[in-house]
Amino acid sequence: MDVDDFQLPRSRAANERLHALVPGGAHTYAKGDDQYPENLAPVISHGRGAHVWDVDGNRYVEYGSGLRSVSLGHAHPRVTEAVRHELDRGSNFARPSILELEAAERFLATVPTAEMVKFAKNGSDVTTAAVRLARAATGRPRVAICADHPFFSTDDWFIGTTPMDAGIPAAITDLTVSFPYGDLAATEELLTHHRGEIACLVLEPAGHAEPAPGYLAGLRELADRHGCVLIFDEMITGLRWSEAGAQGLYGVVPDLSTFGKALGNGFAVSALAGRRDLMERGGLRHPEDRVFLLSTTHGAETHALAAAMAVQTTYVEEGISARLHALGEQLAAGVREASAGMGTGEHVAVRGRASNLVFATLDEHGQPSQEYRTLFLRRLLAGGVLAPSFVVSSALTDDDIAQTVDAVAAACAVYRKALDAGDPTPWLGGRPVKPVFRRRA
Repeated sequence: MDVDDFQLPRSRAANERLHALVPGGAHTYAKGDDQYPENLAPVISHGRGAHVWDVDGNRYVEYGSGLRSVSLGHAHPRVTEAVRHELDRGSNFARPSILELEAAERFLATVPTAEMVKFAKNGSDVTTAAVRLARAATGRPRVAICADHPFFSTDDWFIGTTPMDAGIPAAITDLTVSFPYGDLAATEELLTHHRGEIACLVLEPAGHAEPAPGYLAGLRELADRHGCVLIFDEMITGLRWSEAGAQGLYGVVPDLSTFGKALGNGFAVSALAGRRDLMERGGLRHPEDRVFLLSTTHGAETHALAAAMAVQTTYVEEGISARLHALGEQLAAGVREASAGMGTGEHVAVRGRASNLVFATLDEHGQPSQEYRTLFLRRLLAGGVLAPSFVVSSALTDDDIAQTVDAVAAACAVYRKALDAGDPTPWLGGRPVKPVFRRRA
């Protein structure tokens, strides 16, 4: 379909209604309509497998489903069956459900590097809980976060370091410092400069580039030598890198780690896991001051725990991590070939681990460009591809990938015209897409 003929009147009307009732028009900033070309932000009706349908009736091949959370595809039968089984049995009681025990056993069997686990509903809560544990265990106030990783929590200790720091006292932000990924010397310099003050190092163990040999082990040694807690944020790497996360793949054991996203295949469940002596500080069997760790009314709803167990069983029994990598490699090869064939191989770049692909849109000078991203997204949408990233789900088929590659080729043909003109503006259809973290709306 020609992009000029591609209209979403019902989605546009629904977006207007959403903005009137919901701040930002969505419940996650990364899902906001400012992340999409003007008037081309689909509002979703439903999804199945690797496909979603918008309220205008259009079907898309979808990538990055649920901000990377739906890695098995929408309405996966094994997961929905497990959830349905619990729905008629009650979801929340005055005492722990037996599923809390079963889910903990299942998780710790899948991630054997951890000794205890506690479940919650979202990644921010468990990552903040890890920080609180580290501060309690060390008696230190400062938190060191990896500067190269985009997001750790909605809580003040992290958000205060972003351009969206309105409402957060400087006294809190000042307690968070940063270190560069992959640079052990700079991290040691930071730890030495703030000697005895840093409670923990918080990072994603891997990102769009693989960790250099020895880096994670070196970070482990630095944390031990300086007496701070090593925290791996495995929201993205958990399950996608391997069933046991990046720590299972690279063989470096953190003190604490946090999981979410793929863990529930779209259902709300997250996990804080780690060393028994640290985790028990939030329990009842230790002599130290108690840590208010995680105490959430809905943290262990039975249907969400059932979903998590079904997801982990599916990953292990069906080799899902390997399938995600194989699908990602197939997609990346097709996209790169299509882009090179249209003369945009140096401008539309596919990056990242095969199970977690993103794309970069570069201008005529090789610099990241929101304008060219807008052009690219418009053409993908018109080609029936909803792709804020190229993060795959295991539900993708060869036909889905072929459709995606065709849409990329069509987008790159227009991209080449814009590069030759030195100005993508005529192909944007309105304002460019915006970065999530910015000071003004």
